[in-house]
Amino acid sequence: MGGAPDIRELECFLVLAEELHFGRAGERLYVSQSRVSQLLRALEGRVGARLVDRTSRRVALTPLGERFLATLRPAYDALRAAVDDARAEARGIEGVLRVGFQGVAGSTILTAVRTFRERHPGCEVEIAEIPLADPFGPPRRDEVDAAVVLLPVREPDLTVGPVFSRERQTLAVSVRHPFASRERLTAEDLAECPLIGPAGPAPAYWRAAQAPAVTPAGRPVPAGPVVTTLQEGIAMAAAGRGGMLVCRPTGVYQGREDLVFVPVDGLPLSALGLVRHPGKETARLRAFGAVLAEVAGADASGARAVPAG
Repeated sequence: MGGAPDIRELECFLVLAEELHFGRAGERLYVSQSRVSQLLRALEGRVGARLVDRTSRRVALTPLGERFLATLRPAYDALRAAVDDARAEARGIEGVLRVGFQGVAGSTILTAVRTFRERHPGCEVEIAEIPLADPFGPPRRDEVDAAVVLLPVREPDLTVGPVFSRERQTLAVSVRHPFASRERLTAEDLAECPLIGPAGPAPAYWRAAQAPAVTPAGRPVPAGPVVTTLQEGIAMAAAGRGGMLVCRPTGVYQGREDLVFVPVDGLPLSALGLVRHPGKETARLRAFGAVLAEVAGADASGARAVPAG
C-alpha cells in the first residue's frame, strides 16, 4: 500500500496502544469498532507488517508495534505542540494555567507569574500550594499543569526544567537548641540532630535528599518526625523536635522569633525545578516555562555566587 499515513490512522494506533481494546478505542475516537479495525489495517498495510495482535481474549502490540509506538509518540506530541503553538500565536495565549509550589512561592515564581500575565493578559495563572510529601502527584493527577518542586527529580514519566534557585541549605532549629548559637554547621554535625523529613508518598530517593540518613562521611543521622507540609516541619523544629533542612530564602521568608536558620557547609545546594507531564504540554505551559527560565536566569547569576559548601 505504501504512502504517507493519514493522521487518523496514527491517532487510532496511539489510542489503541493505550486502551488495548477496540471498543474503548472507538469510544475515545468517536467512531465504531469496525472503523478502528479499518484504520489499523490501513496503517499496517502502509507499514507492511502487523502492529497489533488480536485474539478473542486479548489485544497486544507486536514487538514491531512496541518499537513503532516508542518512535511515534514523541513525534506525534511534537506535531500537536507545533499546532498548539501556531494556534496560540494566531489568537494569543488564553485560558487558565495552574502552577503548584511547595511551601513558599518565592520571588522567582511570583516574578515569573507577574511577567507572564503582563505578556499574556488573556491567560490567568492560578498558583496553589502542593503537599511537601507528594511533589509529583498533583501534575500526574492533573490537579496542576506544572509544579515547582525541590530536586532531585528522577521520575521517568515527568519532565523537569528549567532548574533554578540553587541555594545553600540551612538547618532550622529551635532557639533553645544547642546549634542555635552556632554561626555555621558542617554536614557532619547533622549526626547530632534528628532531622525532620517529608512523609510519603514522595519516593524514597527524594525524601532521602531532603533529610539524609547519613552524613557525607557515613555517620548515621537520627530520624526525626515526618511531616506532610513545610509548615508542619517548621512547627516541629520550633517545638524542639529536631532540625529541618531548608534553603536560605525559605529561612529568610519564615523570619520566626522561635527559630534560627544556621548555614550548613558540605551539603549539595538546594534547587527547584518546574515539573510537568510531557504528554500534557500546552502552548500556555511552554510560554510560562520560557518566562520562568528567563526570570530564573537573572536570579541564577546571584545564586551561582553562593559557595557550594
